[in-house]
Amino acid sequence: MTKLISADSHVAVSLDVIRERVPRSLHRAFDDAIAAQAKIDEDLRGGRTISMDDWDLEAFRDPGYRDPVARLAAMDRDGVQAEVLYCEVSAFRAFGLVKGDWKPISRAFTDHLTEFASHDPDRLAVSYQVPIIDIAYAVTEVERLAALGARSVHLPNFPSEIGLPDYHERLYDPLWSVFQETGISISHHLGNRHWLYDVMRRDPTPQAAIFTSMPALALSETIAWWILTGTLERFPGLKIVFVEPGLYWAPGFIDGLDRKTDVYDLPGLRLKPSEYFRRNMALTFMDDEVGLGLRHLIGIENILWSTDFPHPATTWPNSQTVVARQFADIPDVERDLICSGNAERIYGLS
Repeated sequence: MTKLISADSHVAVSLDVIRERVPRSLHRAFDDAIAAQAKIDEDLRGGRTISMDDWDLEAFRDPGYRDPVARLAAMDRDGVQAEVLYCEVSAFRAFGLVKGDWKPISRAFTDHLTEFASHDPDRLAVSYQVPIIDIAYAVTEVERLAALGARSVHLPNFPSEIGLPDYHERLYDPLWSVFQETGISISHHLGNRHWLYDVMRRDPTPQAAIFTSMPALALSETIAWWILTGTLERFPGLKIVFVEPGLYWAPGFIDGLDRKTDVYDLPGLRLKPSEYFRRNMALTFMDDEVGLGLRHLIGIENILWSTDFPHPATTWPNSQTVVARQFADIPDVERDLICSGNAERIYGLS
């Protein structure tokens, strides 16, 4: 049996449960912010929705989606040793909409997820959402999370979409410094660019298949922003994981960035973009035989396997079988790095 560590799995979070943790004086502000974010999302979708009920998935019905003890049992059934967990609620999009003190609301999300992972912190590793609307607070929160044993922090992919500066701006420098000092990795999970909702509204396929094929490619912007602005030159110790984009498109894109150095003025760079990518970045995938065939162009140590439990693309509960198929012609040493070793290094899992 192959040792498997999933670098991308998900846990359901009830807003009602979070609300119970929020001070009563902030209940109205909490409700209003959630409603305001829901209205933004509704307007972006233009009335169209994609329900997970459109897929008949056993994983969504498994109690491990919500309960940590059942989650460990679900992992055992799948032959998975450990998971990096992402909250299904993109809370950091709503913190800036809170009219009042958002910090106790942020702490409520963090505390809930910390308790979930506490049932077995060696197997359950949360990627925490840290608000970046106040950098001094964000620095303090990362330091607090580090003391609690946190391994990953999930940041917005496109800060400009929530009215914040892009990541090359110097006001973020204290935050990048604390990530370097603590060794906590930064995650950019697959998400939707606002302009992609125009595709969603026009997509004639029943489950918006055209629309859902686009977000992975949109993460190329985030990769380019980190590299071409020279931010990784200034902070060489950052670890940045791009979660759920797959692999197949990445080698050509990274090669294209290298070619730009021949014709573009990029004063913040001393290395080729591909060298920053290899040094600082990683990508996760579930089932991507084409991408694995390009693994040496990406970098064996820059690839992380995942189950994406319980989403439609999940390999659960057949991950061992799926891995055996994908890695049938790949040397064991490379398989072991991709399926567990790289996650052990980046997240301190075992």
